[in-house]
Amino acid sequence: DEFLISDAGVLKRLDASLIGGGGKVLQVLQSTLTSDISTSAGSYVDTGLSLAITPAATNSKVLVSMNMNFVRKSGDTQVAFRIIRASTTIVSDIGNMDTGDGQQITDVVNFQFLDAPSTSSAVTYKIQYKSGNGSVSSASDRISTLILTEIGA
Repeated sequence: DEFLISDAGVLKRLDASLIGGGGKVLQVLQSTLTSDISTSAGSYVDTGLSLAITPAATNSKVLVSMNMNFVRKSGDTQVAFRIIRASTTIVSDIGNMDTGDGQQITDVVNFQFLDAPSTSSAVTYKIQYKSGNGSVSSASDRISTLILTEIGA
């Protein structure tokens, strides 16, 4: 494949392989959460959002996008999320928020992180959450998502 380029009125041919390169989207995967989950645990627990991806190459990047809908239900309730790759925490304490006394708040946390897993083997990403005080649950009338986008190098 070739491109024709005008250089001061003179047409020249340029080999297409010399243009572009990395940065191409290789695959997109999505997991959704529509069921009710709830915790009052002070340590991280699974949300149910989990996805396995097999990168095409070891130098691929994975864009991890999370959209979590949740309800903080009681008194001074705190909530935080984290992203796990395999058994390694790659981002922690996302959206570490506090409702204030006596409030019930429906909220959403959107977060993106560009990861470099350095593998071409299957790797699993998952979202976990915890409550500081009181009960936190999913907002069952809204969909929460985890999206993995592989970007070629």
